[in-house]
Amino acid sequence: MTNTIRTKVAIIGGGPSGLMLSQLLDLKGIDNVVLEKHTRDYVLSRIRAGVLEHGFAELMREAQCGERMDAEGEIHDGFFINDNGQMHRIDLAGHTGGNSVVVYGQTELTRDLYDAREKMDGKVIHEALDVAIHDAKTDAPWLTYRQGDETFRVDCDFIIGADGFHGVSRKSIPRDVLKEYEKVYPFGWLGVLSRTKPVSPELIYSRTERGFSLCSLRSQVLSRYYIQVPLTDSVEDWSDEAFWDELKRRLPDDVAAKLETGPSIEKSIAPLRSFVAEPMRWGNLFLAGDAAHIVPPTGARGLNSAASDIYYLYHGMVDHYLNGDSTGLEEYSAKALARVWKAQRFSWWMTTMLHNFPDRPDYDRKLQEVELAYLLSSEAAQESLSENYVGLPF
Repeated sequence: MTNTIRTKVAIIGGGPSGLMLSQLLDLKGIDNVVLEKHTRDYVLSRIRAGVLEHGFAELMREAQCGERMDAEGEIHDGFFINDNGQMHRIDLAGHTGGNSVVVYGQTELTRDLYDAREKMDGKVIHEALDVAIHDAKTDAPWLTYRQGDETFRVDCDFIIGADGFHGVSRKSIPRDVLKEYEKVYPFGWLGVLSRTKPVSPELIYSRTERGFSLCSLRSQVLSRYYIQVPLTDSVEDWSDEAFWDELKRRLPDDVAAKLETGPSIEKSIAPLRSFVAEPMRWGNLFLAGDAAHIVPPTGARGLNSAASDIYYLYHGMVDHYLNGDSTGLEEYSAKALARVWKAQRFSWWMTTMLHNFPDRPDYDRKLQEVELAYLLSSEAAQESLSENYVGLPF
């Protein structure tokens, strides 16, 4: 026997994108349900990015989830670029009329969204397995999922696929409709989370002959560091000691001397890829976040690009249900993709400028050097970088 649930908006994926949309819609009285295949503890165990653009922070506040972010998040008005031992500061606030970014861990952000959903008795269903999408092209789409031995059906007006790159949503769009664009980079990021004082109050992006590195943070007692490694490397190849030694070699001497080391809390290697799927709507199925696009982490656009999708979907849903105007939903794919491709360009540019590419011709290597030198010598170039880094308008 199948149990039936009726809602207006069915959201697949209980990460920050799905939870934020659920919270925003609920605040406007738009009934919705979130299906997440993992447990809450599993979702909260994932270590992800923590640099929130200006618009994302405003969206968290609109969702009434920004109190802890504002109290504990680190406001960053700039960051550093280390070019083979020479440190240069990018003045984000100075180049954007006072805008900044908030450094706040995705785990904490997701926890805030979960807490907000609980306070409003939001419908978040965990361990929803074998989710399948039906009749997405019609005016009466529906979902099925399994919990244990029970099967459930969700009847709805719209389905939001916020279930990541490997989720069912994008795969439900016919192959003759969907067009995918992808670039895979020939290296990955080895990341270490440690309970240590950050080496710098602001992020340090480093380009050196040994490869790229990034000094980031989650708080004043929790640091996140990355180094570029070959795709053939595994976590087992890197002891904590080897990681810290290599990171120091990719920092200016005075910065390396201040680096506080310690046992890793989490260590992982993430391959880098750029990916976009078009369109982001098929019938009454809408894709959002990693289900539709992925960027290298270099420009901190991943979570922020997902937030812009949620912004467009939220406003489109509000206009549809409260104002009888479906223009926002009809234009969603085109509008979201326009911003997505700008984020792709920025992330690709940051990645190609700051990393060492194996087997890169000398000509390309010289252009890479000139590109960075031009950026560091040009106020106009730094203004463009800053505009993209704090977040383009929605």
